[in-house]
Amino acid sequence: MTTFRPRITDEQRRARLATAHLLAPAARAATPERVADALLALHATDPASVYLAVAARTADPAPAQLERALYEERSLVRMLCMRRTMFVVPRDLAPVVDASTARTVAARERKSLLKVLGEQHGHGEQWLAATEHAVLEALAGLGEATAAELAAAVPALRTQILVSPGKPYQATPRITSRVLGVMAAQGRIRRGRPLGTWASSQFRWAPAEPHPELPSDDARAGLLARYLHSFGPATTEDLKWWTGWTLTDTRRALARTEAVEADLAHGPGHALPDQLDLPSETEPAAALLPSLDPTAMGWRHRDWYLDPALVPELFDGFGNIGPTIWWDGRIVGGWAQRRDGQIATHPLTPEGRTRAAREAIATEAARLTAFLGEIRIRPSMRTPLERRLADG
Repeated sequence: MTTFRPRITDEQRRARLATAHLLAPAARAATPERVADALLALHATDPASVYLAVAARTADPAPAQLERALYEERSLVRMLCMRRTMFVVPRDLAPVVDASTARTVAARERKSLLKVLGEQHGHGEQWLAATEHAVLEALAGLGEATAAELAAAVPALRTQILVSPGKPYQATPRITSRVLGVMAAQGRIRRGRPLGTWASSQFRWAPAEPHPELPSDDARAGLLARYLHSFGPATTEDLKWWTGWTLTDTRRALARTEAVEADLAHGPGHALPDQLDLPSETEPAAALLPSLDPTAMGWRHRDWYLDPALVPELFDGFGNIGPTIWWDGRIVGGWAQRRDGQIATHPLTPEGRTRAAREAIATEAARLTAFLGEIRIRPSMRTPLERRLADG
């Protein structure tokens, strides 16, 4: 007996993307919390990317809105989680992310650090636990502190390790950042306000607020349901890649959601029941999204919104996407900020060169210029097109 599976076209997926990911002007949000909820998690490897992802999707963007959410109300939480990547997630989702992915990442990172400390210094679990305890005591007294200030207060953080021995890039860094990174992944400390502007990569550390602990199986099912709500329809490979889980854990969690099987253009996929009857088109809209934007990095299979021929221009050598221009639910080019603050755009497809697209892209470039003001940004993962545009 043949099981009927509804078919969802690429056009339907792109039409849903424009509204579900708040790319269309009519769909823009009023708050950063609404943006994070729509996208599930905001990539935070580059501090500026969080602000730019929110600005592209809010009607009246202002950095103060995100600063309020991150550092005052703490309605958004920065976490090291899926695929060992830094994300900003809604506070209500933090326990789910912690139990489904962050705990595993933290355990792996701590084990790796203990191996290095044992091999190079003979330090074990007791020494590392004492160091972590000293960090928490220092933060209790200081309130917030930079990594350098914590290293001054906790001498053990100044321990040096040998990295990449025998290589041209051999180095002997302190363990400060690795210990603090492990503690952050465990949810014991968190990043506080940056030093300088909101685009700065230098920041303070602060004690983290505890959140409820959930069973890992329940958390994985909950996270996958939220992912499908934001990114569905999607394939099993998409789900596995985005979460960083094993195939077994992915399938087990998927079975506990309400997802049904559907045929996508390049094979079977999964969709929630309300995603089976999607419109085939929507009003075309332009968006300028930052490097590592959650929309651009949301799926393992991207052909339905990204021409594979554009990959060499828009990605770096490690698979990280740079700043992108979107039109009508697909990537059509890239952009960069020049030293004088100008936003340089470059369409790479015929669709992006139409008059309607060019006018809409220019409007978004002007909106982004106004948002940035005197701020200058430079992605940490630089792509061929971004480099040429920035230096041009």
